[in-house]
Amino acid sequence: MAWNHTQACDIFRTGTHKCSYRSMCEFMLGVAIFMASKELLDMLNKGVAREVQFSIQYMWQRLMVKGIEGAAVESIFRQMAIESAANAEALGERLVYLAGVLPVTFDSIHVGHSLDDMLKENIQNSEETIDLLKQAIQLASKEGDFTTGRILEDALAVKEKHLDRVSKLLVGMTKPFTQLNLDSE
Repeated sequence: MAWNHTQACDIFRTGTHKCSYRSMCEFMLGVAIFMASKELLDMLNKGVAREVQFSIQYMWQRLMVKGIEGAAVESIFRQMAIESAANAEALGERLVYLAGVLPVTFDSIHVGHSLDDMLKENIQNSEETIDLLKQAIQLASKEGDFTTGRILEDALAVKEKHLDRVSKLLVGMTKPFTQLNLDSE
């Protein structure tokens, strides 16, 4: 008989099988499952949910931004939407591997009424997600789950790149054509 992960977990939780959760799941599913803490699973779940939210948010912002400013950022928002979706998928795959449950509800999407609003909202959301990912990386390391840590580090690098892009766009709107003074006097 083929068992799916939900059936295996149900048998374990109801006590109809006496072996450990890990050995039972490995036996029933034929895969090795790394035991992650509930806290790490919750962090991965939040990370997936946030990345899905960002992917949709960036996509909607790309569609709604208008004018010359819109033309300048449309491709950037599109690329960030794609990268956020890829992050959501990678984190989701790891969450499922670790016997976590994928999120089905997400925070609301904040599109903003102007490009300035959009960029400020994106900066705040990126900073919050960066903090979450850093905490999750530390926890994964503490638990000895180096694969999850690497996946989280990859997601963190993408989020930091998004924060850098959006921050530069916001500065460019407030101080256009500003150049660094590289002359040392």
